[in-house]
Amino acid sequence: MNFIIIGEMAGKLRNEFKAQNAGIDWNKIQGFRNIVAHDYFGIDDKVVWQITQTKLPELKEFLSKYLNL
Repeated sequence: MNFIIIGEMAGKLRNEFKAQNAGIDWNKIQGFRNIVAHDYFGIDDKVVWQITQTKLPELKEFLSKYLNL
């Protein structure tokens, strides 16, 4: 469910913000949200683990810096 929420929020960001922060692949975040939300049996657990271990920490670090946390 958290992947769905992250993807939903990424979809609500302004295009200008996404363009200014092109280091984050916003389209992939939204695309993965769609897979999780609609293709239940197409979810690869290895991919989920890889995202959890590599991409989420990168996104968290970016957001923490951006929000000055």
